[in-house]
This record gives sequence, structure tokens and C-alpha cells, in this order.
Amino acid sequence: MDIFGSQLEEALPVLQEQIQGCDFIAIDMEFTGLHSVLPHNLKPSLFDSADDWYRKVKSSIQKFTVCQIGLSIFFKQKSNRFLSYSYNFYLFPLTFGSVDSEFSIQATSIQFLNEFGFDFNKCFREGQAERGHHCCDVLGGNCRRGRFHETVQPQRFSDVDGTDGTKAGSPRCLDRSRGGKRGDVSERSGAWACRTELLVRKVNRQRRQQLENSSLDPCNRNRVLLLARGFTNIFQSIVGAKKPLVGHNMLMDLLHLHHKFYRPLPDSYSEFKKNIHTLFPVLIDTKMLMRSVWKEFQFPHAATLLEIFDVLSSDMNPASPSCPLIEHATDCRKYVKNRCPHEAAYDAFLCGSVLIHMTHLLLVTGQGETEELERSYSQYVKIASKYINQVNVIHAGFSCVNFSGPDPCSHRPPTLLLTVRGWPDVDEEQIYRAFLSICRVDVKRLRGTQFLLLTTKFKGARAMQKEYKGHPNFQLCAYRYWRHSPLVCCVFSVCSVILAWSAVAFILGKSVPHHL
Repeated sequence: MDIFGSQLEEALPVLQEQIQGCDFIAIDMEFTGLHSVLPHNLKPSLFDSADDWYRKVKSSIQKFTVCQIGLSIFFKQKSNRFLSYSYNFYLFPLTFGSVDSEFSIQATSIQFLNEFGFDFNKCFREGQAERGHHCCDVLGGNCRRGRFHETVQPQRFSDVDGTDGTKAGSPRCLDRSRGGKRGDVSERSGAWACRTELLVRKVNRQRRQQLENSSLDPCNRNRVLLLARGFTNIFQSIVGAKKPLVGHNMLMDLLHLHHKFYRPLPDSYSEFKKNIHTLFPVLIDTKMLMRSVWKEFQFPHAATLLEIFDVLSSDMNPASPSCPLIEHATDCRKYVKNRCPHEAAYDAFLCGSVLIHMTHLLLVTGQGETEELERSYSQYVKIASKYINQVNVIHAGFSCVNFSGPDPCSHRPPTLLLTVRGWPDVDEEQIYRAFLSICRVDVKRLRGTQFLLLTTKFKGARAMQKEYKGHPNFQLCAYRYWRHSPLVCCVFSVCSVILAWSAVAFILGKSVPHHL
């Protein structure tokens, strides 16, 4: 079910009630870009520490925006069933008052969305506002202080500014051709313009003060602010409900949620973790759960969320016959017969369904039962407890963010040292292309013609060493810090020189006669 900006006011009470009463919420997002490639040194790398990675990705989050958010709200029912309400929210950083947002677009991301039928007209023409908590406070503060004209940018209404002889209390119809969007309220020389009704009435100063202080909100001030907040209204409801938030590879989603709907990302990685844990005390990344399940049950490779769902729904899953039935709500039945991969609400539904399937599989195999039994939602949460607040990192020097404690040690293949001979002007890009036929590697120059290589796959690291064993120009070996680090080598060289000169001085000093 799509919810546009014009429908938010009507849909918000129902959404808030569902968020408060549900068992968990699954989320997915689509972006105008992922990682900025300019400048080159901001591209995430397997050599990045947590702080380095955060500094780089923060720059990309500030450039790109969210064009679609999908929520799938799950309720545990009786008779071994789950009920899901799935919603698409199209977003666009609308201009409001003196705020005129800017954002970047990455060609590959737009092509990807276009291939899967993303409707950009819905985003650009009917998208909800994207406005953070801080901006909402500024808007509300201006209204409370009677400075609404600083919130909404004044427009020119020559027919109501008194120059045409209009008397106070005389209504004038506002010409649509002069611009203005529904729900905007403008002030000019004592005239309040409520363009929701397309009617302008000139009032005197006393009447104006009465309107400003009225609790009846005759100029729809509260409605304007609600529409200006846009999806922030939903975000605040999710934060207030403290329900488990489920995603798949959801780290970028969390970064955008913080920056777009809470407050700008902090400079500190540790502060970002602390803020997210305060907002969402229970996070479940199905990517982390999938790794364990796939390793234990030896399921075939599944690269996408839809492929994961298909495997778990098939006969390959021994617990599939007794898995809870997942139903779509009456007014959210678009995905009953239609598959819409990379549509945010559909991916959110898949994410929640994958969580149910995997936790059910672990629960059944752990209890040694395969028959259909009525299990409580708390049992599903308990079986996934060790994966709570563990979020996967796709491309960095660490593999997981733990939002409720220190990050775990990374289990990645060892760093390889490449020494190149007979190619003095070789650079990182040429080394990358030389190894691309074997596996993808990150390359970092150590010194001269020595390079460090890192890959995410142990199989790839072994294949590289096997392929280039005995190669005349490329010499590969495991990198050892105390043996290969330029800093350590420099320190050892300096110490060696000092020891050599000390020995020479000692010998020469000993050979000099004492009577001299």
C-alpha cells in the first residue's frame, strides 16, 4: 500500500496504532546513491578501521537521500499465523519556507532502481517531506513564538497588501496561476492567506493577533507542520514504541534514519552507536542470522533477499511444513500474487518473513520437533537473542557493528604482501585489475613496488597464492607486521646503525692507551 504526502494526515492515526500494538517492524530503504566515489580516498576499504569507515560513509550519507521507505508491521496471531501490514512511503526533500534542500544522485543507483520499475514520478511529485527532528523543533518554535512567517516563506499577493484598497474583512479569491501549494499559509502586511481554501481575507492588527493566539488553529498551522514533518511523524512513532526493528544489511538504513529523521550524524562513531541503541534498543539484522543458518544447514547460495526467502519457503527447509502462515492484511494485499523485488515495502515484508522462517527453523531443530505447534512470539525472539543488535558491515576492516557493546573481532582472510618486480611504475588500479579474474581485492601501497592485498573470502586468498606461486614478477606472501612494516624496518635500521657505531666506539676506545 502506497502512502503519499497528501494521505499522511488521514493515515497517521492508523499507522501509529499499528506500530504501538505490533510485535515487530521490518524496514527497507531505497537511496539515490550508496557510496560516493569522489574523492577517491573516501571510498570504503577493507583496510578501514571502524572510525575510518564511519568518517567515509558519513560523507556519502550527507550527499545522498532516501527516495523510498518500506515498512512491514507484523502481528503474531493465534493458530500459528502472522499478519503483516506493508506500506510504501515515497520521500522527497521538499522545499519549505527558507529551507531549500540539495542532494546528489548516483547514476548506478538510479539505473538499478529503473531496472526494477521504480516510479520516480511518485517520488518527485507526491513524496512526503524529509525533515529531521531538529528542523521540526525549529518550525514548531517559530509557530509558538508567533513567528510563523519565518517558517513559511512569504509570497507576493499584490491584491491583498492594501494597495488595491481592499478593506479589512473583505474576502478575495486567490488566483491559482499565481502559485502556491495546498496547506501553505503566508503572511504579508497584516494579511493571512489560507491557501487550503484558496481564500484570502485582509484583517486588521487586532484580528491578526486573535488569529495567532487562537487554539482553534483557523489557518491550519498544525496541519502545515504535520505535513512539513512528513515521515518524521512515523519515525517518532517507531522510536516511541520501542518495538524490535528488523532489516537485512540494515547499517545504511540506520545511518540514514539517524541523519534524515533524528539529527545530523555525529563526528564520533561511538556516539553514533550510542544514539542508535537509544533510539532502537532491539535491532535484528537477518544477514547475521542467515550466515549462521546457511552454514549449519548447508543451503544453496542465495545472493538476494528474494532468493533467501525462496530457499526457506521450499522443501529444502526441513521446518517449512510447520512454519507459521504469514498473511497480508486486507488493505495491503498487493504482494499476495505480485513479486516486486527492490520495492521497499516488498523487501521489508520479505525481511520479516525470512526472520520468521529462520527463527522457526532454529526453534524446531533445537527442540527436535517438526509437527505444527502453537509457539509464542517470545520464543522466536529468544532463539535469535545472540544476534540482537549485531548488524552486518558490507565492506570494511571489521565485519559487524555491535550496538549494545564493543564490536566483535573480525574473522577475515589474512593480509597478503605483494612484491612486484620489473614493473617500477605500477599503481593500485593496475594491481586490482591483475587479480580481478581470481577475486575482488582491495589494494593499498605499502612502499615502492610493495602492495597489501585484502579480500573478504578465504577461498579467494588461497586461490591468489596458488595462482602466483613461483611467478617471476609477482611474489605473494602473508604480511607480518613485525617483519614487513616500513616503520618497524626503519626502527630496526636505526637501531642497527646505533649499535654498530656504539660497537665501533667501544672497540676504538678500548684500543687507546690509558696513559694518553
